[in-house]
Amino acid sequence: MIRVVITGAGTINALGGSVSETLQAMREGQLGIGPLQMRDLDRLSVKIGGQIKDFDPEAHFDRQKLALYDRVTQLVLLASREAMAQSGLEITEELSETTGVVLGTAAGGMNTWDDNFRSVYEEGKNRVHPFVVPKLMTNAAASHLSMAHNIKGPSLTVSTACASSNHAIGLAFHMVRSGMAQVMLAGGGDAMLTFGGIKAWEGLRVMSKTACRPFSANRSGMVQGEGAGVFVLETYEGAKARGAEILAELIGFSMTSDAGDIVMPNQQGAVRAIRGALRDACLDPQDIGYINAHGTGTAANDKTECAAVTEAFGAHAPALMMSSTKSMHGHLIGGTGAVELLACLMALRDGVIAPTIGYEQPDPNCALDVVPNVARQAKVTATLSNAFAFGGMNAVLALKAI
Repeated sequence: MIRVVITGAGTINALGGSVSETLQAMREGQLGIGPLQMRDLDRLSVKIGGQIKDFDPEAHFDRQKLALYDRVTQLVLLASREAMAQSGLEITEELSETTGVVLGTAAGGMNTWDDNFRSVYEEGKNRVHPFVVPKLMTNAAASHLSMAHNIKGPSLTVSTACASSNHAIGLAFHMVRSGMAQVMLAGGGDAMLTFGGIKAWEGLRVMSKTACRPFSANRSGMVQGEGAGVFVLETYEGAKARGAEILAELIGFSMTSDAGDIVMPNQQGAVRAIRGALRDACLDPQDIGYINAHGTGTAANDKTECAAVTEAFGAHAPALMMSSTKSMHGHLIGGTGAVELLACLMALRDGVIAPTIGYEQPDPNCALDVVPNVARQAKVTATLSNAFAFGGMNAVLALKAI
């Protein structure tokens, strides 16, 4: 099969406005979660989140573009600029036809929805801006990404809740590996930190009012974040031929369905996804040194994920390092897998394992090495990135150093 490598990465999230800032924050175990800044905060019971502060859209886009760009589109486009710049790839007219986009998002233009519902229902207006539909549609970010970079090949949006980005990257990987495309931009984003978005999540009663503490016995739930991550995927031969820096090789992907409950995770669904990724990558369990966990900080996820990893890895499980960076940047919902993949790149390239911060009390149901509170130096040659979403949608990526 065709080998697939990552040659560019870009992000913006609560930890930083670039990959370098984000990885430095992960190394230092910085907390990007803090008090929210938004209207009607007094009506919310959850007042914290991984919010991108001091973000000025007009510093990056002109007003004509902003009339078309929801916040999530803005974040995705900024991440793509960084990824493309790092890759050094020039998308010529010829290459454009074999270059594509797959982006993951759970909500699409949530800010546009929220603003216009207020306009109609609260303020009593009977007309909205004519660009509301193209601004809020779920595929808007992918479409604008294709236009921004002259991409004319296969482009689509994946929406599988919290697994959206992993599914997007996995599908893009398959497209390159199969020869369907030479280059793919893949990743995802979400910007659900709106009044309506937080109210909806409050209704599920899975949100913490204090902190995200994955795998800690005193955890109290998940914390929302926002942001985007985009990666340039291309053939190994193409990257070598043009002298590109290769960040890592994508070697495996698996996706499964629990076919069980709409919100409760299933251990066997996760086990099948993990084993499927190992099988697709032609790896043995002992080849994996680090797992970026889904690690939401909810009792249901943490217990199920730890049990699944223990079952899938057997005797090797105690030797694994597994951390959740959601403890730092929050849960980016559809964009979370893309930002978390950066922790896998850091482990493979720099030998630095991102910590699970906020860890205070051991949980007998999570008796794995969760790299508590402090980053760790360790040589790792292969990693997994887990995503287990509402609806029983599971997606696991496998990467190796190169």
